[in-house]
Amino acid sequence: MEITKIVLTGGPCAGKTTALSWIKNHFENLGYRVLIIPETATELITGGIAPWTCGSNADYQVNQCRLQLYKEEIFENAAKTMQAEKILIVCDRGLMDNRAYMDDVEFAGVLQKLGRTEVELRDGYGAIFHLVTAAKGAVDVYTTSNNAARTETPEEAAALDDKLIAAWTGHPHLRVIDNSTDFQKKLQRLIAEIASFLGEPEPLEIERKYLIRFPDLAWLETNPTCRKVEIVQTYLIAPEGIERRVRQRGFSGSYVYYETTKRPVTDLKRVEIERSLSQTEYLDLLMEADPSCRPIRKTRYCLTYENQYFEIDLYPFWDDQAIVEIELQSETTPVLFPKELEVIREVTDDPAFKNAALARI
Repeated sequence: MEITKIVLTGGPCAGKTTALSWIKNHFENLGYRVLIIPETATELITGGIAPWTCGSNADYQVNQCRLQLYKEEIFENAAKTMQAEKILIVCDRGLMDNRAYMDDVEFAGVLQKLGRTEVELRDGYGAIFHLVTAAKGAVDVYTTSNNAARTETPEEAAALDDKLIAAWTGHPHLRVIDNSTDFQKKLQRLIAEIASFLGEPEPLEIERKYLIRFPDLAWLETNPTCRKVEIVQTYLIAPEGIERRVRQRGFSGSYVYYETTKRPVTDLKRVEIERSLSQTEYLDLLMEADPSCRPIRKTRYCLTYENQYFEIDLYPFWDDQAIVEIELQSETTPVLFPKELEVIREVTDDPAFKNAALARI
C-alpha cells in the first residue's frame, strides 16, 4: 500500500473547490483511492467558532490546528484499513495555512501548546500545491459569494495569497499555479504538477541549475518569501548510473528525513523516486554510505519569486559563489530570476557542479 498526503491551498477565489473535483476524478481514473479532508476553517467558522468569537485569535488557531491534526490522523488511520494499492489524501488546506493569520508571537505560542515545531507542521506533507487567487491576474472573476467564510476585498485577497505562499516556503516540494492561462488550463497545469509529483506515468524531474555570485544574506533572511533550511546529504552505495542518497532536512534541531533514488534520462530530465524516512530508518541507511563520498552539508534558502520556487544552496567550502536550482514543469519554461541574484552561468549539464561530485572534493 502506498499512502501519499498532499495539500491543496491558495488565496481566496483561487478555484480550490473545482480543483478538488478535478483531482478526485482524474486520479481515481488512474487507480487511486482519493480521500479529501474538508477545509477546517470553513467548518469551524460556519459553525460559529471563529477568531472573533473565541477569547483571542491565538485561542482559535490552537483549536483549529488541533482539529486539523485529528482529522489528518483519522484519515490516515482509515486509509491503512482500505483495500487499495494507491491512496491519495488531499488536505483542503494544511496546518501552515494558519500561519498566514498569526503574528510571530501568536504562532510561537500555538507551536508551544501543540508541542510541535514549524518544520514538523510544514514538512509533514508530501507536497504543497498553491492556486493563486483570482485577485492576482484575473480580478474580473474574483468573488467571495461561493464561501460564506470569505469576506476579503481583491486587495486583501492578494495580500493574503502572498502570506500563504510565504507560510509554505521552505517545504521541499512547493508548486505555485498562477493565472497566466484561463481557468481550465490553470487546473490542467495543477493536475500535471500533481501527476509529476506522484510519478504518473513516470516520476520525471526537470531541473535547471545555475552558478551565482554569493548572495546577499541580509536580503534573503529578511525576505518574507524566503526560508532557511539546514541540509545534510549522504550518498549511498548504488549500481552504476544510479544515484542514491539520504537527506536530513530541517532547522534548529527539528528535522525530517528522506531517501532519494535518481536515474538520468536526458541532461535536464531524471526519474526521481523519493520516500520519507523515520529517524531510525535514516540512521540505518547511513551504514550504507559510499566511502568515496563525504556528507554534503549546506544551507539552503528556499525563495518564492514570480510564482517560481528557487532553492539557493550555500556550501561551507565556497565564500564567493553558490548554486541555485529550480524544478520546472517543462524544459521550455523560462526562468525569471530576482535582480538580487547575479547569475554567472548555467551549470545544469556540468557534472562538476552536481552534489555527488562536490561530495568528492
